Amino acid sequence: MAAASERGSVGALRRRLILEAPVATPDGLGGATQVYATVAALWAQVEWMSGDERWRAGRPEQFATHRVTLRWRAGLDAGQRLRDGARIYEIRAVDDPDGSRRRLICLVEEARP
Repeated sequence: MAAASERGSVGALRRRLILEAPVATPDGLGGATQVYATVAALWAQVEWMSGDERWRAGRPEQFATHRVTLRWRAGLDAGQRLRDGARIYEIRAVDDPDGSRRRLICLVEEARP
């Protein structure tokens, strides 16, 4: 794991992630379907924290929790997600740990069948 002084430094932000936000799209039957729209491309550091296996829809899935560190930006919150190719990280919590508006720490969850 990276030292606290390295976490969030420019050199540590080596992964290019796509920030996506949910958008409700009318389904033609009076309801809506949720899709995700690209908001921005961000440089980040992704660190694995823990893993678990849970049953969902009658089958086991592996879940992994990660800490994602990135430069501070307004409007990032739980409910959005980060994409790294086919990998999707659901944002569960976002914090500016020292209040300096220099970096954000996101706790995310990734599910894999």
